[in-house]
Amino acid sequence: MEEESPVTAFLRTVNAGDVLSGTVAEITRSGAVAAVERFGVFVDLDETPAHPVFPGVGFITIPDLSWHRFEDPYEIVAVGQRVTCEFLVFDTHNGEARLSLRATRPDPFQGFARHTHVGQVLRGRVTQVLPFGVFVRVADGVEGLIHLPRPTGDPAGAPRPGDEITVTVTEIDTPRRLLTLSREAAR
Repeated sequence: MEEESPVTAFLRTVNAGDVLSGTVAEITRSGAVAAVERFGVFVDLDETPAHPVFPGVGFITIPDLSWHRFEDPYEIVAVGQRVTCEFLVFDTHNGEARLSLRATRPDPFQGFARHTHVGQVLRGRVTQVLPFGVFVRVADGVEGLIHLPRPTGDPAGAPRPGDEITVTVTEIDTPRRLLTLSREAAR
């Protein structure tokens, strides 16, 4: 019977929801040349044995870095920065702790949903225009989608990223963190 590695032995003692601290050891991102072909943040956890392959025992995937939209993980963390994260799961395939930095911070969508109702008119800034819809930031860390009825190229009068527009809340799905908006009712 093969003896369990020190990393595996440690990770078997950690439970989902436990809070772990460490130092950002490496940040990998799309387009970056990295020693590994994954995108996220490696964390050298306090009081853990060294990982035999990766620069840290902890790993934060890009979506688990922040509740807010960002383009580059360096906007959220920096190599050498101390972080405190929530343990999600022991990734037995890679022998590492999957962590969430955003889980240790308040979810802005939950607060927004408590104080907002369907039919409410809001002002927001267009963040992204895609063939199926327009994303609008209506609060810090909260974006909603205006569904377009059919794919469009760039019709005259369509909002562009950066435009400030008036929208009406048509649906709030708190568990899924989805906000649906409309421009029609807001006019």
